[in-house]
Amino acid sequence: MNRDKVLIFADHVGRFYAERYGFPPVTGRLIGYLSVCDPMQQTINEIAATLLTSRSAINSAINQLETQGLVNRMRPAGSRADLISFNPEGWKHTGFDPSEYTETVTLLREGLELLQAHQTDQRQGLEIATSLNEFMAERLPKIYEEFMAYHQKKQKK
Repeated sequence: MNRDKVLIFADHVGRFYAERYGFPPVTGRLIGYLSVCDPMQQTINEIAATLLTSRSAINSAINQLETQGLVNRMRPAGSRADLISFNPEGWKHTGFDPSEYTETVTLLREGLELLQAHQTDQRQGLEIATSLNEFMAERLPKIYEEFMAYHQKKQKK
């Protein structure tokens, strides 16, 4: 695979995630790189060398993505280095996990209690946000099932 093209792709992904989600650019670059690198599992040193960045920046990015379930870290028996790989199943937890929305509903309801006696634009905003988060928590698992059926159908073509 052409190293320059891989780096350009990683930079494009890094820029996208920085602009869209406020990720540090190196975190997005890591997502891009791990999704196309060969071999699929890389050491932190290999990643840092390829992405032309520091080990500490890569470690921070790995920690962030590990928390979100987007990367896997493993250490083979007898090895002194972790192997990092992209977790394609991680998107399920990031984009389709309803717990984020149910937790938000709990927080919003706490705010609604504070504004219980008030019929204000502020209260209306919280009510809309509560309904949206309830809706998302209910619909996301169903949407994921629909997506998987769509993906499997597409793979058969």
